[in-house]
Amino acid sequence: MPDKLSNATTVAQQIELAIGRLDSLSTLPCIAAQFFSKLLHGQFSPSALADIIESDPVLTARVLSLIGRHGVGLPDGRFSLRGALDKLAAHDVCDAVLSVKVLQLFDLDGGPDRPRVSFRKGLLLHSLAVACCAKDIAEVASPQMDSQLAYCAGLLHDIGKLALEETMPKSFARMAEEAESTRECSRTIEQKHLGADHTIMGKHLAQKWQLPNLIVLAIWLHHSEAVTISQDMPEARIAAVVQLADSIARQSGIGWSGSYDLPQPAEPIARWLAINFEQLQQIRRNLPETVGQKSKVLGLDLPKAVARYCDIVQATAAQLARRHTELSLENRRLQSASSHLDFTTDFLLSINSTIGAVGIAENFATRWQKFYQTGMVCLYLAPSGGSQTLEAVVVESLSQSEAVSLSAPAEAPAIPKAIANNFAILKAHDHIDWLFEQLDVEFDVNRTKLVPLLSAGKAVGAIAFELHYPGDAELFEERLKASTSIAAAVLDMALARRRQENFAERFARLICAAAERGPSKAKDTQAGPPAEDPLNALAEMAAGAAHELNNPLLVISGRAQLLAQAESDREKKQTLEQIQENAQKASVIIEDLMSFADPPQPRSARTPTKQIIDEAIQLASRKTSVEHIDVQIEAAEDVENVFVDSAQIVSAIANVISNAVESYSGELGPIKITADADESGDLVKLTINDLGCGMDAETLQKATQPFFSGYPAGRKRGMGLAYAARFVQLNKGSLDIESEPGSGTAVTIYLPRK
Repeated sequence: MPDKLSNATTVAQQIELAIGRLDSLSTLPCIAAQFFSKLLHGQFSPSALADIIESDPVLTARVLSLIGRHGVGLPDGRFSLRGALDKLAAHDVCDAVLSVKVLQLFDLDGGPDRPRVSFRKGLLLHSLAVACCAKDIAEVASPQMDSQLAYCAGLLHDIGKLALEETMPKSFARMAEEAESTRECSRTIEQKHLGADHTIMGKHLAQKWQLPNLIVLAIWLHHSEAVTISQDMPEARIAAVVQLADSIARQSGIGWSGSYDLPQPAEPIARWLAINFEQLQQIRRNLPETVGQKSKVLGLDLPKAVARYCDIVQATAAQLARRHTELSLENRRLQSASSHLDFTTDFLLSINSTIGAVGIAENFATRWQKFYQTGMVCLYLAPSGGSQTLEAVVVESLSQSEAVSLSAPAEAPAIPKAIANNFAILKAHDHIDWLFEQLDVEFDVNRTKLVPLLSAGKAVGAIAFELHYPGDAELFEERLKASTSIAAAVLDMALARRRQENFAERFARLICAAAERGPSKAKDTQAGPPAEDPLNALAEMAAGAAHELNNPLLVISGRAQLLAQAESDREKKQTLEQIQENAQKASVIIEDLMSFADPPQPRSARTPTKQIIDEAIQLASRKTSVEHIDVQIEAAEDVENVFVDSAQIVSAIANVISNAVESYSGELGPIKITADADESGDLVKLTINDLGCGMDAETLQKATQPFFSGYPAGRKRGMGLAYAARFVQLNKGSLDIESEPGSGTAVTIYLPRK
């Protein structure tokens, strides 16, 4: 059992690493021939390629990733792939499309790999059927549901399968054959051989590519109990739509899903979505024709697709090379505008973790006035949480600045609708007279312009400034847009950090409540956690804090990467790369926080207590790089088994043993583990004792808090005991710690026997 678990974990990790290295998936030659043909005839605008892009999951994912990196937003908030394409530069779209690989259709012996072609075409047709069906369902289910977003979610719901087929085609084919022979679901076969399935792999890939969050949820949850989940998490409703669409597509026999179990009944989900029988039948009737039209756009039935693809590539090579040269020259001209890069780089380098949002705003507004040689400047932040108060900074002549508090307008939004989601330069007096009335300084309203601070397509604030030369506004529009977007990303991060500090205060209150309540009694564990369990509440806070931080971190990392690529000064380039690297490290910490907040539900089974202890010692040895840990085990004869998820409890005990090993500052001392039954006989009591440095009362109180560590900052992440307590609690157990400085530590874990 330990070897199988270890092998499954290793295989899952290797596959996840391989998939994580994918920048995009491969498309079929017939599809590549279609868009290369348009390029050959000069039809390389985003709108000309839209039909092909939105019919192929590979190209759609590539373009959505591009949209996410560029932070493109839409005015009315409704999703539209075509609308977003129109906002992207044509050369960016073409570069993204042309960088997509074309599927290798020959095996190692040089012969055609026909099964692979069949798999990919089948998966593509199935994805098209689910996409078209999801769009129709969304249109019928609710006017508020975004049908275009539902279409994309359906199209991309199986990108995990495409990724598995991409990275391990022969193993994928064998698993498909096994699913067919056993008439089982593809997820079951994937879990059996890989220790993971395509929904998890697809979720990780979608997050890496910065796809919209609702699409990530649909990819992840479309094989789960989506209806039940949606009742507590309304945004998961789109997963229920995709789940219903998947069922209808499989029942209709369009394409190949890779699963051979019976499709899930459509009627229960349809009833929950308020779709009647006739509407459901109409959706089924329309599906073959709609999918046929999409299939024709992609040229799936194109004869001699590979030969035609090669001919078109050869014909377009010279044309694309010439175009590439022109774009390279243009790129160098853009890079020559180094002064703006210096401005934004110096601003980024001046920011540190101690500066709040208002301090960052004041810093940027002062630099703005100097760099653009403007008159007075006022930068204000958008009010949040329904507040009627907003924060602002005013910079007068000679860079004299002050922070002020203003009242938000009662009858109009603080950020004008014209710039709430799009960058534009407005005449300030047409929109913010309410602001001028509250300031003690006099702006020349006829010369004052207003621009938004946009982060991920949403204004976090705006900046009003006097222009000495009004014509400069149009001249510098693109550069103003770039510099404000960088400031907005940093401000967005600072505001998220402030919200996270509020979460931290709530953490502290919950921890105090837990301390006042005292350690859980062993006999209470059978009844499950209490209604107001502090550990569950901590996990809820962790999920919220991670969600608030994740998007701003991705924006900062992306912006820093773009600046570093364009920077020629080695020292500044190195500093920008450090910003990106540290933002990525922060993202890893957030992943730890999310893992703590939402661990997998335990799969409890009767497991020998001695086996769990042995596996935990082996895991602790790997964690601490100590080959032979001095462990003394005393186990009573009447504690043969416990009823738990062995993997979670092994991890929890290994974390406790690792802490015990690290408690010895010099030579490694002994660790004693005892196992016996508690007084009731319903629980197994495990005690791990060490004679290490021990903990004082303050450290002991915080020992199981996430990210608390007794080591200096940066040495340890402080999640070991937090994970241990979390996993034990999930398995209906309890964890108590007793410790004194210099006298060692005793950790007692109670686990259910049945």
